[in-house]
Amino acid sequence: MMAHKRLLLACGSRLVSQNGSFSTSAMAHKSYKLVVVGGGAGGCATAAKFSSKLGAGNVAVIEPADTHYYQPMWTLVGGGMKRLEESGRPMSQVLPKKADWIKQRVVTFDPHKNKVITQDGQEISYEFLVVALGIQLNYNQIKGLPDAFETPGVCSNYSPLYVTKTLESLKNFKEGNALFSFPNTPVKCAGAPQKIMYISDQYLHKHGKRDKANIQYFTSLPVIFGIKKYADALWEVVKERNITVNLRHNLIEVKPDSREAVFQNLENPDDLKTIKYEMLHVTPPMSSPDPLRQCAALTNETGYLNVNKHTLQHVTFPNVFGIGDCTSVPTSKTAAAVAGQFGVMQRNLRLAMGGTSPKHQYDGYTSCPLVTGYSKCILAEFDMDGNPLETFPINQAKERRTMFHLKKDMMPTMYWNGMLKGYWEGPKYLRKLMHLGMK
Repeated sequence: MMAHKRLLLACGSRLVSQNGSFSTSAMAHKSYKLVVVGGGAGGCATAAKFSSKLGAGNVAVIEPADTHYYQPMWTLVGGGMKRLEESGRPMSQVLPKKADWIKQRVVTFDPHKNKVITQDGQEISYEFLVVALGIQLNYNQIKGLPDAFETPGVCSNYSPLYVTKTLESLKNFKEGNALFSFPNTPVKCAGAPQKIMYISDQYLHKHGKRDKANIQYFTSLPVIFGIKKYADALWEVVKERNITVNLRHNLIEVKPDSREAVFQNLENPDDLKTIKYEMLHVTPPMSSPDPLRQCAALTNETGYLNVNKHTLQHVTFPNVFGIGDCTSVPTSKTAAAVAGQFGVMQRNLRLAMGGTSPKHQYDGYTSCPLVTGYSKCILAEFDMDGNPLETFPINQAKERRTMFHLKKDMMPTMYWNGMLKGYWEGPKYLRKLMHLGMK
């Protein structure tokens, strides 16, 4: 999953730069057996696995960022349990040494000619392509943002630019409304907007401010969480903590001068609610990254990479595979989903490289550790059909201290030392062991 970045657009054969000028210079040409677009979790794991098999000079990763972030940690950063610096490492340290790192943005995909074009005009040809671009944050689709982040009380755990403002907003909270939003688009880590709400509740309790706070959750969804088993548990949490949940409401404007947020009732779009805030945590609208969305040959009607949801192979171009948030796979977009997809995708990609049709099947496994405070967590695990797919032989819908420490202390190590190196493919075999081989 990639950090918040500005993505530039292709304009015919001319490339639009940040200052609006165009480059028409002769393009440099490079060619690789495998090109990976994106240096997030899926991109790093793919590059690590295949560069070790194919050798130096055969795999390229195209990624402009200097820093790779373990984004699931940002919930803890916003709550003051981790520092932002702990969530990031230099990109040069997490990408495999045998892969060529092309430190650029892809601005054009041309699957008919098996090539991509970067912002500086390079044409990169491939035999096989893995698209691992993550998801794009669109704060500017909410009127008043991102400028409102420069004002008191407005924060977001979804970007390294704004996550430290969350703890600052909690520290400076005096009295009034603490509002938390969930947008009317697909998002990565759909539980994160609630996690920081529960952490904020406990923070305000701890510092003697909770009786002065009116905590409200505004979600575009008709449910508090998409999986009923965990939704039932979360309804009990919000009732116990006196948190107001407003279903089918979407944040459309922030007015920092008057410290007001405007929400649209999605059941009655003419019904707008303007609410004062002391603190406003924003989850931005999200989409497939612009350069991918603009390539109709690769995407579905919603702009996401159009792959077979089980094999992760593109439905039209058999030498193209996808992984993670940028794909059309109908499961919750999380790092856990990337791990589950990686094992399937890399095996199917190897088969395709050998001239064989993919046969391995992704079951839609994903996970959302729903942190409910400073010491407990509900570990939601489920498949793409919404059925619980739990690792441990206990009721994971219950708040547990053990699951909190799994999230806080163990998962980061698994990510840095296992997943990014292509070793961690999710808990499938651990689940079988824990359940004695039974489903």
